[in-house]
Amino acid sequence: MKHVEVYTQPACPPCQVVKEFLKHYQISYVEYDISTDAKARDRMINTFQAYSTPTVKVDEELVIGFDLKTLERLLGLSQGEADQ
Repeated sequence: MKHVEVYTQPACPPCQVVKEFLKHYQISYVEYDISTDAKARDRMINTFQAYSTPTVKVDEELVIGFDLKTLERLLGLSQGEADQ
């Protein structure tokens, strides 16, 4: 099972879409709200060099910004499954 972390903030529509996408495929994840979690915000900026949300970490791979195609690939979802 892949370890998934989602870095989000309020009023981020793409963040909501990514979370719904993960829920749809029943992929468990840990969510970090960077507006209230300073350590998570620092990790996202300083460690990942990411400056936008959503930022998603799948194992050791990063998806910075809204990119469902890359998430599908990293999570091993086939094109047929992703179109459902």
